[in-house]
Parts: sequence; structure tokens; C-alpha cells
Amino acid sequence: MEATTPQPALPHLTSFAELVALVGARDRLYLRYSHGPEADADTVSRDYESGLELPGLSSTVLDPEPWWTRPLDDWLARQVRKYAQLGEADEDRFAWVLTGRVVARGPDHEPLLVDARPVARLDDAVVRQAREIYEERFDVGRGSADP
Repeated sequence: MEATTPQPALPHLTSFAELVALVGARDRLYLRYSHGPEADADTVSRDYESGLELPGLSSTVLDPEPWWTRPLDDWLARQVRKYAQLGEADEDRFAWVLTGRVVARGPDHEPLLVDARPVARLDDAVVRQAREIYEERFDVGRGSADP
């Protein structure tokens, strides 16, 4: 039997400012809500409406688009909140930052990643801070059909 090499501990970000600093210093970072990198190591995501297996892990883009002229904090607060309900609905799921290669887009136009490499785990406090920033700075829930 071959000995397994222990994985290094995943850095744990405990403040929203740490997330902002991380994304400001690196490119091509994504966010995922799941049972973690180890649980996702040999799996792909599934489109639950169609039942189809997706060709990679669904994720959320953390790098702001070139058209985004507001602060990075605002972009990140919005992106962290985008699928936060996944972590809130299942106490074993959590938010974690990763890199990987985009191979396709999912049914919600989200990037699907292969060769995923974990970067950091977000503490629940970071997700709460993102919610506070998002609710303070955005017109939450307003759609294009609203006057």
C-alpha cells in the first residue's frame, strides 16, 4: 500500500479585507460553495434541473470584469453573496477560493473548472461581512423590469 502525502492545511481567511487583498494580488481566482476541495477532488458538478453531469466544477468569478468601475470590495461582496444560500442551507458546505482551467459554462453561465487547486477557505465571518457590504451598497433584489 502506497503512503499518502498529507495535504497542507488550507489557509483560512477570517476577514473580508483578507479576501480583497488576495484577489487584488492574484488573477483568475474563483469561489465555490461545497463540502470542500477534498470532497470535490474526483467529482464534477451536476445540473440538477436536467440531471446532466457538467464537465467541471461550477464556480463564481472573483476577478472583476474590465467594465467594473466600482471598488473591488463591491464586486467581491456581490460575488460572495451570489450563491451564499448553498452554504447557508447546508452547514457542511462552505466557501472556498480556487484556481483552475475553465472548460465550459454552466446553465447559469458560471465557469466550469477542471484542474482545480484550492487557495483558501472563507470563514463564515467573511460571508457575513460580504452580506453587510452588499446590502449597504447595492439595491438588492432590483431587476431590469423595476422602475
